[in-house]
Amino acid sequence: MIKQIFGKLPRKPSKSSSHNDSNPNGEGGANPYHVPNPTTISKPSSKSNSHGANGTIPPPSSNNRAVNQVNKDGSFQVSGAYEALPSFRDVPTSEKPNLFVKKLTMCCVVFDFTDPSKNIKEKEIKRQTLLELVDYIATVSTKFTDSMMQEIAKTAVVNLFRTFPSANHESKVLESLDVVDDEEAALEPAWPHLQVVYELLLRFVASPMTDAKLAKRYIDHSFVLKLLDLFDSEDQREREYLKTILHRIYGKFMVHRPFIRKAINNIFYRFMFETEKHNGVAELLEILGSIINGFALPLKEEHKLFLVRALIPLHRPKCASAYHQQLSYCIIQFVEKDFKLSDTVIRGMLKYWPVTNSSKEVMFLGELEEVLEATQAAEFQRCMVPLFRRIAKCLNSSHFQVAERALFLWNNDHVRSLITQNIRVIMPIVFPAMERNTRGHWNQAVQSLTLNVRKVLAETDQALFDECLAKFEEDEASVGEVVAKREATWKRLEDLAGSKSVAASSEAVLVSRFSSSVTVASGKAASGS
Repeated sequence: MIKQIFGKLPRKPSKSSSHNDSNPNGEGGANPYHVPNPTTISKPSSKSNSHGANGTIPPPSSNNRAVNQVNKDGSFQVSGAYEALPSFRDVPTSEKPNLFVKKLTMCCVVFDFTDPSKNIKEKEIKRQTLLELVDYIATVSTKFTDSMMQEIAKTAVVNLFRTFPSANHESKVLESLDVVDDEEAALEPAWPHLQVVYELLLRFVASPMTDAKLAKRYIDHSFVLKLLDLFDSEDQREREYLKTILHRIYGKFMVHRPFIRKAINNIFYRFMFETEKHNGVAELLEILGSIINGFALPLKEEHKLFLVRALIPLHRPKCASAYHQQLSYCIIQFVEKDFKLSDTVIRGMLKYWPVTNSSKEVMFLGELEEVLEATQAAEFQRCMVPLFRRIAKCLNSSHFQVAERALFLWNNDHVRSLITQNIRVIMPIVFPAMERNTRGHWNQAVQSLTLNVRKVLAETDQALFDECLAKFEEDEASVGEVVAKREATWKRLEDLAGSKSVAASSEAVLVSRFSSSVTVASGKAASGS
């Protein structure tokens, strides 16, 4: 009786038996490591072995009797029992690389996470195996072999690279999805496994035991492109991991750097000129901010073209607020590295300046102040006329936040210094807008700020201030005369039309409104022409 009980318990094979061609279950060439862990996994019954849902990952052996199916994406569908391999602590050091590869192969089975009640035991086995792999990569003291790198890349490809459902829908469907405000819908159901696979890939890329010259065979251009495609994920947790991994790849694989920059450019072009829908623009810009910070001086021409063709046009999309902070950081990095680019940046911002979106206009003014802080006098003089024409319009904005943000420019010492140096050009441009604010803006805070700036202008150059004030009053008087003259003209026309209609009710009166002359014709003359 006792022998029968012990005979049913799972046993770990000895080294001598690990090379046998058969096992107690009668499967020739079975992997000696595919033995259930008695502490966590119960031995599957013969009934469970008859179903293909619970499968064991056999070793890559041609004489293995397990029925294996390889999907198009490289993942496995295996019949048999999906059981845990022994821990790295339980095998000799010489066997650990081989066990490492087998565990990676085991993790190439992809489960369906849309149904939480399906394959619960198998999913947990895979997760624990992935965690063991992560720990092994973090503590390995020898260089990764070619086969190990190949299996790591394959595991990442099988588990991570996928097409998002929204990518196959039409734009109308995408717009309808945007209407649904459900935070749970943006979370990846397979994240408990994806997170560990991302951690595995991150540890591998960052590990000093990874030889970049060998690893570039598997972390190649195709791999990088597919990794970049994942930045469109709706799950922010996934995008954060991708951001860190891509940054590490950029730092470690120098041969890929131009390709990565070009691929990111293409994503931006497609976003700006085709879809205007992408979830990972902010994360990509965050990576670029770090890359731009490391650019050597003088800047290469290709980097300047990237600024002009990709970064500056990113101000145009309606959803720019989602990534404006990261975009502004990249722009400022360029200007700080080469102050001569400030004129290019300011003119580019003026080109894409929002005229109907007040909140976006406030963001532009904030970014503009940061750019001006890094601008030198010579570059400022090149763009100050169109710049302050736009600022004057912002001063008169009926949206008080826009007007306030424009007035706050005078609080910046460097900006105020630039204005003071060119006061004879700038004051005549902005003075009329400020004077209208003091006399008629609806917001009291805007009026108070305008009075403060007006006082600063007066203290800077009182004579010029008086000239601008006299010219403004003269212009306002002439405008009043034009308005009065127009009203008198229309009054005469109304009287004339009334008298004509009474004198000859059968005649039509045609009145053409011009600023210089008025023509009145009878209905008969009009019909004759």
